Amino acid sequence: MSDVGPENDMGQKTHPFGFRVGITETHKSRWFAPKALFGELLVEDYRIRKFVDKRLNRTPPFAAVSDIFLERTREELTVIIRTARPGQVVGQKGSEVENLTRDLQALTGRKVVIKIIEIKNPEIDATLIAETVSEQMKKRSNFRRSLKQRCESAMQNGAKGIRIQVAGRLGGAEMSRRFDTRLGSIPLSTLQANVDYALAESKTTYGIIGVKVWVYKGMFGDHEDDNSVQTSAAGGRARARGRR
Repeated sequence: MSDVGPENDMGQKTHPFGFRVGITETHKSRWFAPKALFGELLVEDYRIRKFVDKRLNRTPPFAAVSDIFLERTREELTVIIRTARPGQVVGQKGSEVENLTRDLQALTGRKVVIKIIEIKNPEIDATLIAETVSEQMKKRSNFRRSLKQRCESAMQNGAKGIRIQVAGRLGGAEMSRRFDTRLGSIPLSTLQANVDYALAESKTTYGIIGVKVWVYKGMFGDHEDDNSVQTSAAGGRARARGRR
């Protein structure tokens, strides 16, 4: 556990997910469209993700949604939600999911189908870890202890390596700085490595603090994690190409 030194400020960095798209990872939006419609659908995808995130993550019931996948056919739009609390998304007798479906249909003007996938091990989901750390920073908790607890919890729950980096006016200090905690290994340049990455922002009274999380879950193919939506036919073909 140490402050990040100047040697880590230089270098060519890439998003771990974007680096693997088409090789071991599949796209989070799965549809094809003619050139004239592409821009409109892309903006619609962005609006859907923002709407669902605000509805389920930023306001009650705080459903711990990690990922939103979108699939389109000519007739309907399928929204696949990965969440650690599926009961909160569905609601009592399915009321919440019905309301969400109705609101998304009004937003898009299309027939919407919502599918829910449960995250069985939220302790090693990078997005949920980043959101948890972000919430704790808002409550002015000790960031060193908070980061250490998250890292140890992830390692105990099956992660092969984890790194959490926070940057900003840590502890309300006058000058912003970066602080980095890591356990295990994170092979960022290995395409067959399953590295989950997330970025969250903690809006504190003294400014925004950025939280970055990398979680190494092992090699693709060693085991299948709970992200079953990514083990689609397209994902299988992509991984087969990556192994050649």
